[in-house]
Amino acid sequence: MATDIVIPSDLWEEDEECVITSWLVDDGASVEEGALIAEIMTAKVQYEIHAPASGTVSIKEEADAVVAKGAVIGTVA
Repeated sequence: MATDIVIPSDLWEEDEECVITSWLVDDGASVEEGALIAEIMTAKVQYEIHAPASGTVSIKEEADAVVAKGAVIGTVA
């Protein structure tokens, strides 16, 4: 079963959206739980996104996409 890669909704208060600045893994890459896989940027701060599980990454939102808090940007299966 796939585990969603979700933009955290509790890291910042000011902005409702952020930008995926980069994916640090390719679509279809194998990752271990906790591995750094993407970076996002709010108006003021850059955050790291870590793999929520071990498995194969499926990217749903590309780099430079503007996404809301709580958005699913990919999965790990």
